[in-house]
Amino acid sequence: MGVDSVISDIWNSITGFAGYLLNNLDMVAFVVLAVITILSAIFVVISKEAVHSALYLTLTFVCVAATYFFLEAEFIGVIQLMVYVGAITIMFAFCIMLTRRTIMMRDGDSE
Repeated sequence: MGVDSVISDIWNSITGFAGYLLNNLDMVAFVVLAVITILSAIFVVISKEAVHSALYLTLTFVCVAATYFFLEAEFIGVIQLMVYVGAITIMFAFCIMLTRRTIMMRDGDSE
């Protein structure tokens, strides 16, 4: 077994995997969307700014709606976009805007 055969085996493995990914682009897109959804949901919880948290929540809702479209449930996806992204996120944004920042600040924080 020479170096050429090892390199050939590695090259064939890489091209075979690339061919598999190209034949299953919907799976790749679904996995990328799932990773974005999970990361944005984590950032909703760990974000220190309320506005950033609301924006991450919006991204999470949009990704969930896109997941419904992947599952061929277009009606549920549109309802998800209209109700959650359109209404709930706007309500959160208005609530955040109406809340005074000084209430949320600690004693040692500066503006």
